[in-house]
Amino acid sequence: EDEDTELLLQALLEGQNYGAAAAEGTRCPSVSVTRNYPAKRDCLVVAVLCFGNLINFIDWFIVPGILLDIQKYFGLSDGKAGLLQTVFTLCYMLAAPIFGYLGDRYNRKIILGAGLFFWSGVTLGSSFITESHYRIFVLSRGLVGIGSASYSTIAPTIIADLFEEGKRTTVLSIFYIFIPVGSGCGYMLAAAMAKSTGDWHWAFRVTPCMGGLALLLLILLIPHRIQRRTAVHRALSIYGTIQEADEKPDVHRTAKTTWCQDVGSLVKNCSFVCSSLGLTAMAFVTGALGMWMPLFLYRAQVVQGTVPPCLQESCNSSNSLIFGGITIGTGILGIIAGAEAARRLRKRNNKADPLICATSMFISALCLYIALMVAQTNILSTFIFIAFGELFLSVNWAVVTDILLYVVTPRRQSTAIALQILVSHLLGDAGSPYLIGVISNAIQARNIPSLQWSFRSMQYSFVTCAFVGVFGGGFFLLTSFYIEEDRKEAQS
Repeated sequence: EDEDTELLLQALLEGQNYGAAAAEGTRCPSVSVTRNYPAKRDCLVVAVLCFGNLINFIDWFIVPGILLDIQKYFGLSDGKAGLLQTVFTLCYMLAAPIFGYLGDRYNRKIILGAGLFFWSGVTLGSSFITESHYRIFVLSRGLVGIGSASYSTIAPTIIADLFEEGKRTTVLSIFYIFIPVGSGCGYMLAAAMAKSTGDWHWAFRVTPCMGGLALLLLILLIPHRIQRRTAVHRALSIYGTIQEADEKPDVHRTAKTTWCQDVGSLVKNCSFVCSSLGLTAMAFVTGALGMWMPLFLYRAQVVQGTVPPCLQESCNSSNSLIFGGITIGTGILGIIAGAEAARRLRKRNNKADPLICATSMFISALCLYIALMVAQTNILSTFIFIAFGELFLSVNWAVVTDILLYVVTPRRQSTAIALQILVSHLLGDAGSPYLIGVISNAIQARNIPSLQWSFRSMQYSFVTCAFVGVFGGGFFLLTSFYIEEDRKEAQS
């Protein structure tokens, strides 16, 4: 390959003592590469990626922000309403490994741009679907999930290419702040557009314009080829393979590993497996909360008599606005607090990252359980405990990703992120919105239809999330037993 050949020549020029060192049985001296573009360009690249991540998660949470309107428009039960988010997430997770494979082997800028253009176009098209075409609306959500997968898989690896470990946690924290910010903006944008226009379809016509701007910035500001921070080490690895292979014609093929070999290696990485299962529990909880919490709060208020049942064309959107604000505030604060806690505690304890994740999951599960129990009597307390629950969930986002990036070798990182996305969504938020809706339907079917049981069915089904959160904390505790060994192996 031209890129590998260029890197090999550069490595040989800068590492002239490699052969002598190898002959003496000593380690090869470290080699550094000077990038062709300044640090300001790195900052611009991160800014563009963050903007794209914002749009990504706005699109993700538009449907939950106006779920009551959509449910009434199409005449959906709780189970069918939950299916919208489940189809989105299923397509997202199935597409992620494909983009992970492509991202490790082909130009990442092109993949990002194509995905952004695709999901923006589908989102715009979905705004014109009528009430008789519910299945087409479901299909459109699945297609948007495919486009989103390209972004979530590739963007973090570009950041990993640009920054060394010391700065990477900080930059990833900034990038992942836009998960809760985008999610909260999705609720608020959807609710505001539905309220101001009287038609929820307009909520799907804003982000495509933002997507067009992001695509233009991506084309103009992100370099066509980004040099990876481990490029020289990979080139030296190729050089070593050539020395061993002598004159064999398939030397470049032996320097590569197949996708199956990458996955096999990752499955044997205990830290990667356990932290991914902990992330799966996080995804289960956040997926269920993100889809159903505004509707749950609305039903609690109806039972308390503080708001009337939704009979008008545009339903009450205040809960989506409030929940969106809580998501933004707690997300920013949680991610910053998690990154800062990790930075400080790593100096004292090499196992700090998984222990931070475990503690935050246990506290979050407790807060969510209390929020569910007090919802019928005190809605203010419910909002407060939901805020704390989301705060401690948000602590983990950047920390979990950083764990992956230092326990997995760089050349497998895109594949590792894709595999983690697949597992966490398959067992997490791909099924949790639908599962909560199905449990709610089952509880309602066993009781006389009433506003009280409409609320209680959602309350009882939500308790599942608290128990899953406890399991997630347990998996992060298991990660702490293996993380030191796996980190050393990845860096060797």
